[in-house]
Amino acid sequence: MGIECDVQRSSDGQAMVFHDWDLDRLTDESGPVLGRTSAALSQVHLRDSNDRIPTLRDLLGLVRGRVPILIEVKSRRDHRVSSLCLAVRRVLEGYQGAHAVMSFDPRVSTWFAKYSPQTLRGLVVSEENSRTLQGQLRRHLSLWIAKPDFLAYDVRDLPSRFAAAQRARGIPVLTWTVRSAELRARAAEHADAPIAEGAGIP
Repeated sequence: MGIECDVQRSSDGQAMVFHDWDLDRLTDESGPVLGRTSAALSQVHLRDSNDRIPTLRDLLGLVRGRVPILIEVKSRRDHRVSSLCLAVRRVLEGYQGAHAVMSFDPRVSTWFAKYSPQTLRGLVVSEENSRTLQGQLRRHLSLWIAKPDFLAYDVRDLPSRFAAAQRARGIPVLTWTVRSAELRARAAEHADAPIAEGAGIP
């Protein structure tokens, strides 16, 4: 099975493997990830663990191509994506293992299409709070901008007419986060592969 991870940028431009924007929930420290250097973040212990926040380079060095890596590039609409995308690309240069990047932000896919066209690119999609005509138009616009190789769809939205239409066009659909047998069955019926954890792992 592959590994999915989230990355965001440190203050000195390194790709760090961490989900939240702030340290508060997952560590005993506080403040934004972007406010610390990679060296400082690498010393921060994850809560109730001896593990520390790794760089993406650390993770790839640990995996060494033995399983695929799916990297979600975190972004904010009011921030440029180029610096983090560049940090990720630099780490991936020469990496021989199977890998792909994905993001809610279609600008990430556009950046990799231009500057790292050999990298598989995905668009993360959730219909939560946007099941209106405006939400449908936004999804179509994001798809048009991103031109992704695959979609990563919120399992809570499946079945979805939009997701089904893209599968019919030949775009693979992954689905997240599959955490139970019921969601695993839903994923098997309406998607091509689950992004799973806990009881969702077969």
